Amino acid sequence: MPTRFALTFDYLCPFARNANEFVLEGLRAGADWDVTFTPYSLAQGHVAEGQPDVWDADDPTTVSGIHALLVGLAVRDAFPDHFLDVHEALFAARHDAGRDLKDADVLRDVLASVGLDPEVVLAAVVNGEPFDTLRKEHERNVSDHDVWGVPTFIAGDRAVFIRLLDRPAGDGAAAIERIERIVELVADVPDLHEFKQTDLPV
Repeated sequence: MPTRFALTFDYLCPFARNANEFVLEGLRAGADWDVTFTPYSLAQGHVAEGQPDVWDADDPTTVSGIHALLVGLAVRDAFPDHFLDVHEALFAARHDAGRDLKDADVLRDVLASVGLDPEVVLAAVVNGEPFDTLRKEHERNVSDHDVWGVPTFIAGDRAVFIRLLDRPAGDGAAAIERIERIVELVADVPDLHEFKQTDLPV
């Protein structure tokens, strides 16, 4: 029986990049996981009290992080065979190449690099369904699990925000071991409420 868990993402966050890369590496190495990659918009999460929601912006794609999230969701739901590659490439464009994910040409480059037709995917974004999905999943993560950031691992009824400082570096076996240890702590050790190192390793 596969290990089931969800993992939140926003392409703006380097720690979300690290955690999602470990999961991608493990999946590619054959991990028996049933993973739901689910969005959490950092822009919406940081809206000040009394200010309008990101969802109500005249053009939400101009808000930091939103357009890339919509592209990721469009691929996840309409082109699932390409999702892992697009997911990784969007993180890489932001954090390895330092590119601006609000730039539609950057998104086109990412999509083309994994063999997708950029215009087909961007047309799927324009039709509005990925936007509805983003809002629904973000709000469900907040209402059901009090999610407030990325990356958050969700297993069973428990959600835990976890930062990983390293990246998998191509080691699939180590990635599987790391993620299974994390999911075990999330799902099976409910009395461990907070575990945070007080300083960064040298």
